[in-house]
Amino acid sequence: MAEPGRLEVQAVSKSYALAGRPRLDVLSGASFTVEPGSFVSLVGPSGCGKSTLLRLIVGLDTEYQGNILLHGERIAGTSLSRGIVFQEHRLLPWLTLEQNIALGLANSGWSAEHQARTVREHIALVGLQGFERSYPHELSGGMAQRGAIARGLVSQPEILLLDEPLGALDALTRVRLQEELQRIWRVEGVTMILVTHDVDEAIFLSDKVIVMNAKPGRIVREIDIDLPAPRDRVSPEFARLKREILASMGEQPQEAGALAPA
Repeated sequence: MAEPGRLEVQAVSKSYALAGRPRLDVLSGASFTVEPGSFVSLVGPSGCGKSTLLRLIVGLDTEYQGNILLHGERIAGTSLSRGIVFQEHRLLPWLTLEQNIALGLANSGWSAEHQARTVREHIALVGLQGFERSYPHELSGGMAQRGAIARGLVSQPEILLLDEPLGALDALTRVRLQEELQRIWRVEGVTMILVTHDVDEAIFLSDKVIVMNAKPGRIVREIDIDLPAPRDRVSPEFARLKREILASMGEQPQEAGALAPA
């Protein structure tokens, strides 16, 4: 298992050139630190740069101002040390589940035996034993997304980046997979960074929630989530944290009038 990653985002700004128009500022001066083995969520309205920031961390885009450091070294391109899971599972339809997961090891240099053993271990980790030779169309949405999580983890990355990985699922499946994701995080000990629009999801999963706002994308709050596990989604403290995060985003929860002040 790789050492969990310590990530430092230092005054990161990102803009895009638009034909015949001023440059569009997507991120402005974003700074935060993610400690090794922690679970951090980025929340904020659409257009605040959450997914752009994730692309910079994974190394898909290297044109930005500031620094993104992993263990003190600037990220300069993609690497097996950083896995990523997207909102859509992106499993290749002509490959079986185990073949799709094995794609995460294509550039690992590991022996065939080591790769096969690691794939088996991660299929077991996400609870998909018995479906190794199933094709994506034979899996439910939740099962396919668990397969995508296994593919993101199979190379034993230092950091797993999660870009709305549960956003396309129905409400019940989403809640179940939140619990599964928390279990997987505890077992693997990997640093996880989640982008989500779901404030409840962020509070349920995270050690820390980083609140962003838009125009331009910037960080407005960092809120530590110090709740005991298993977390009670209907507890007064959970509700207080939700109000605090939504207020930082410039929104108000629908139930705010029914809740007593904290």
